[in-house]
Amino acid sequence: MSFARSVESEWLDTLPADDPRARRSRRDLRRVNAIMLQARIMAGLLNAQCHGAKPDRVIEVGGGDGTFMLRVARKLGWRDIDLVLVDQQDIVDAPTRAGFAALGWRLQVRQGDVFGLLGQETERADVVVANLFLHHFADAELTRLLRGVAALAPRFVACEPRRSAFSLAGSRMLFAIGCNAVSRHDAVASVRAGFSGAELSKLWPAGEGWRLREAAAWPFTHCFSASRA
Repeated sequence: MSFARSVESEWLDTLPADDPRARRSRRDLRRVNAIMLQARIMAGLLNAQCHGAKPDRVIEVGGGDGTFMLRVARKLGWRDIDLVLVDQQDIVDAPTRAGFAALGWRLQVRQGDVFGLLGQETERADVVVANLFLHHFADAELTRLLRGVAALAPRFVACEPRRSAFSLAGSRMLFAIGCNAVSRHDAVASVRAGFSGAELSKLWPAGEGWRLREAAAWPFTHCFSASRA
Protein backbone atom coordinates (compact mmCIF):
# COMPACT_ATOMS: atom_id res chain seq x y z
CA MET A 1 0.00 0.00 0.00
CA SER A 2 1.32 3.44 -0.91
CA PHE A 3 -0.05 6.75 0.32
CA ALA A 4 0.78 10.38 -0.26
CA ARG A 5 3.23 12.19 1.97
CA SER A 6 1.55 14.37 4.60
CA VAL A 7 3.43 16.72 6.95
CA GLU A 8 1.81 17.79 10.21
CA SER A 9 3.04 19.36 13.43
CA GLU A 10 4.49 16.91 15.95
CA TRP A 11 3.57 17.43 19.59
CA LEU A 12 7.11 17.17 20.94
CA ASP A 13 8.14 20.18 18.85
CA THR A 14 5.49 22.33 20.54
CA LEU A 15 6.35 21.47 24.15
CA PRO A 16 8.86 23.29 26.36
CA ALA A 17 12.07 21.30 26.81
CA ASP A 18 11.46 20.83 30.55
CA ASP A 19 7.83 19.71 30.19
CA PRO A 20 7.49 16.24 31.81
CA ARG A 21 5.73 14.94 28.69
CA ALA A 22 8.64 16.14 26.55
CA ARG A 23 11.25 14.54 28.81
CA ARG A 24 9.33 11.26 28.73
CA SER A 25 8.94 11.44 24.95
CA ARG A 26 12.66 11.99 24.45
CA ARG A 27 13.30 8.85 26.49
CA ASP A 28 10.77 7.04 24.31
CA LEU A 29 12.54 8.30 21.21
CA ARG A 30 15.81 6.71 22.35
CA ARG A 31 14.04 3.35 22.54
CA VAL A 32 12.41 3.89 19.16
CA ASN A 33 15.80 4.69 17.64
CA ALA A 34 17.12 1.45 19.10
CA ILE A 35 14.21 -0.58 17.69
CA MET A 36 14.72 1.03 14.28
CA LEU A 37 18.47 0.20 14.45
CA GLN A 38 19.12 3.83 13.56
CA ALA A 39 22.58 4.14 15.12
CA ARG A 40 23.85 1.00 13.39
CA ILE A 41 22.40 2.10 10.05
CA MET A 42 23.82 5.61 10.39
CA ALA A 43 27.28 4.33 11.36
CA GLY A 44 27.30 2.08 8.31
CA LEU A 45 26.29 4.91 6.00
CA LEU A 46 28.93 7.23 7.41
CA ASN A 47 31.65 4.59 7.03
CA ALA A 48 30.58 4.04 3.42
CA GLN A 49 30.39 7.74 2.60
CA CYS A 50 33.76 8.52 4.17
CA HIS A 51 35.33 5.30 2.80
CA GLY A 52 36.38 4.40 6.33
CA ALA A 53 38.43 7.57 6.74
CA LYS A 54 37.71 9.75 9.74
CA PRO A 55 36.20 13.18 8.99
CA ASP A 56 37.57 16.18 10.86
CA ARG A 57 34.31 18.13 11.19
CA VAL A 58 30.73 16.84 11.37
CA ILE A 59 27.52 18.87 11.55
CA GLU A 60 24.30 17.24 12.74
CA VAL A 61 21.10 19.12 11.96
CA GLY A 62 18.20 18.50 14.34
CA GLY A 63 20.53 16.83 16.82
CA GLY A 64 18.16 16.99 19.81
CA ASP A 65 19.72 15.85 23.07
CA GLY A 66 22.82 14.45 21.37
CA THR A 67 22.33 10.89 22.59
CA PHE A 68 21.75 9.46 19.12
CA MET A 69 24.98 10.85 17.70
CA LEU A 70 26.84 9.67 20.80
CA ARG A 71 25.71 6.10 20.10
CA VAL A 72 26.83 6.49 16.48
CA ALA A 73 30.21 7.85 17.62
CA ARG A 74 30.73 4.85 19.88
CA LYS A 75 29.96 2.45 17.04
CA LEU A 76 32.32 4.23 14.65
CA GLY A 77 35.26 4.38 17.04
CA TRP A 78 36.53 7.59 15.43
CA ARG A 79 38.44 10.10 17.58
CA ASP A 80 39.55 13.71 17.37
CA ILE A 81 36.44 15.11 15.65
CA ASP A 82 34.72 18.49 15.87
CA LEU A 83 30.95 17.96 16.13
CA VAL A 84 28.52 20.84 15.66
CA LEU A 85 25.01 19.97 16.82
CA VAL A 86 22.30 22.26 15.43
CA ASP A 87 18.91 22.35 17.14
CA GLN A 88 16.22 24.78 18.27
CA GLN A 89 16.96 23.88 21.90
CA ASP A 90 20.17 23.21 23.79
CA ILE A 91 19.16 20.11 25.74
CA VAL A 92 22.44 18.18 25.74
CA ASP A 93 23.07 17.16 29.34
CA ALA A 94 26.38 16.84 31.18
CA PRO A 95 26.70 13.01 30.89
CA THR A 96 26.22 13.20 27.12
CA ARG A 97 28.83 15.95 26.82
CA ALA A 98 31.19 13.86 28.93
CA GLY A 99 30.56 10.86 26.68
CA PHE A 100 31.65 12.82 23.62
CA ALA A 101 34.69 14.17 25.44
CA ALA A 102 35.73 10.64 26.42
CA LEU A 103 35.72 9.69 22.73
CA GLY A 104 37.78 12.72 21.76
CA TRP A 105 34.83 14.47 20.09
CA ARG A 106 34.69 18.24 20.67
CA LEU A 107 31.01 19.16 20.89
CA GLN A 108 29.56 22.56 20.08
CA VAL A 109 25.81 23.19 20.23
CA ARG A 110 24.33 25.82 17.92
CA GLN A 111 20.86 26.78 19.13
CA GLY A 112 18.31 28.34 16.77
CA ASP A 113 16.48 28.00 13.47
CA VAL A 114 18.27 25.56 11.17
CA PHE A 115 17.88 27.75 8.08
CA GLY A 116 19.40 30.76 9.80
CA LEU A 117 22.22 28.76 11.33
CA LEU A 118 23.16 27.05 8.07
CA GLY A 119 23.19 30.43 6.36
CA GLN A 120 25.51 31.83 9.02
CA GLU A 121 27.91 28.90 8.98
CA THR A 122 31.16 29.97 7.34
CA GLU A 123 33.35 26.95 8.08
CA ARG A 124 32.71 23.96 5.85
CA ALA A 125 32.19 20.48 7.22
CA ASP A 126 33.34 17.13 5.91
CA VAL A 127 29.88 15.63 6.34
CA VAL A 128 26.40 16.73 7.45
CA VAL A 129 24.16 14.24 9.24
CA ALA A 130 20.39 14.17 9.86
CA ASN A 131 18.41 11.60 11.84
CA LEU A 132 14.60 11.65 11.86
CA PHE A 133 14.68 15.35 10.99
CA LEU A 134 13.99 15.93 7.29
CA HIS A 135 10.46 14.58 7.49
CA HIS A 136 9.42 17.61 9.56
CA PHE A 137 9.55 19.79 6.43
CA ALA A 138 7.23 20.16 3.45
CA ASP A 139 8.89 19.86 0.05
CA ALA A 140 9.48 23.58 -0.48
CA GLU A 141 11.25 23.99 2.88
CA LEU A 142 13.09 20.73 2.40
CA THR A 143 14.42 21.85 -0.97
CA ARG A 144 15.79 24.99 0.68
CA LEU A 145 17.33 22.97 3.51
CA LEU A 146 19.04 20.52 1.17
CA ARG A 147 20.41 23.38 -0.90
CA GLY A 148 22.02 24.82 2.24
CA VAL A 149 23.48 21.44 3.18
CA ALA A 150 24.92 20.91 -0.31
CA ALA A 151 26.69 24.26 -0.09
CA LEU A 152 28.19 23.39 3.29
CA ALA A 153 29.70 19.93 2.86
CA PRO A 154 30.70 17.43 0.16
CA ARG A 155 28.82 14.62 1.92
CA PHE A 156 25.37 14.27 3.45
CA VAL A 157 23.76 11.29 5.16
CA ALA A 158 20.17 11.05 6.42
CA CYS A 159 18.11 8.34 8.13
CA GLU A 160 14.38 9.05 8.01
CA PRO A 161 11.09 7.23 8.61
CA ARG A 162 10.13 4.89 5.78
CA ARG A 163 6.63 5.72 4.53
CA SER A 164 5.00 2.33 4.11
CA ALA A 165 2.11 0.27 5.40
CA PHE A 166 4.55 -1.84 7.44
CA SER A 167 6.07 1.23 9.11
CA LEU A 168 2.65 2.71 9.77
CA ALA A 169 1.53 -0.49 11.46
CA GLY A 170 4.66 -0.46 13.60
CA SER A 171 4.14 3.17 14.61
CA ARG A 172 0.70 2.29 15.93
CA MET A 173 2.15 -0.35 18.26
CA LEU A 174 4.26 1.94 20.46
CA PHE A 175 1.75 1.61 23.29
CA ALA A 176 3.11 -1.93 23.67
CA ILE A 177 6.48 -0.62 24.89
CA GLY A 178 4.93 1.98 27.18
CA CYS A 179 5.40 5.11 25.05
CA ASN A 180 3.38 8.14 26.12
CA ALA A 181 0.67 9.93 24.13
CA VAL A 182 3.13 12.42 22.66
CA SER A 183 5.35 9.67 21.31
CA ARG A 184 2.43 7.64 19.98
CA HIS A 185 1.01 10.64 18.11
CA ASP A 186 4.38 11.71 16.73
CA ALA A 187 5.32 8.23 15.55
CA VAL A 188 2.28 8.00 13.29
CA ALA A 189 2.79 11.57 12.08
CA SER A 190 6.45 10.80 11.33
CA VAL A 191 5.62 7.83 9.13
CA ARG A 192 2.98 9.78 7.22
CA ALA A 193 5.58 12.51 6.61
CA GLY A 194 8.33 10.00 5.78
CA PHE A 195 9.82 9.07 2.45
CA SER A 196 9.78 6.34 -0.16
CA GLY A 197 11.21 5.80 -3.60
CA ALA A 198 13.53 8.58 -4.76
CA GLU A 199 11.67 11.49 -3.19
CA LEU A 200 14.71 13.03 -1.50
CA SER A 201 16.89 12.61 -4.58
CA LYS A 202 14.36 14.62 -6.58
CA LEU A 203 14.63 17.48 -4.07
CA TRP A 204 18.42 17.55 -3.98
CA PRO A 205 19.84 20.60 -5.82
CA ALA A 206 20.46 19.89 -9.48
CA GLY A 207 23.99 19.98 -10.82
CA GLU A 208 26.83 17.79 -11.91
CA GLY A 209 29.19 15.97 -9.64
CA TRP A 210 26.83 14.48 -7.03
CA ARG A 211 26.33 10.79 -6.40
CA LEU A 212 22.95 10.13 -4.80
CA ARG A 213 21.79 6.94 -3.14
CA GLU A 214 18.36 6.36 -1.66
CA ALA A 215 16.91 3.11 -0.36
CA ALA A 216 15.00 1.42 2.43
CA ALA A 217 16.83 -0.12 5.39
CA TRP A 218 15.15 -2.80 7.49
CA PRO A 219 13.01 -2.52 9.50
CA PHE A 220 11.56 1.01 9.33
CA THR A 221 14.21 3.37 7.91
CA HIS A 222 14.60 5.30 4.67
CA CYS A 223 18.22 6.20 3.86
CA PHE A 224 19.56 8.98 1.69
CA SER A 225 23.16 9.93 0.98
CA ALA A 226 24.83 12.42 -1.31
CA SER A 227 28.52 12.84 -2.08
CA ARG A 228 30.51 14.88 -4.54
CA ALA A 229 32.28 12.78 -7.15
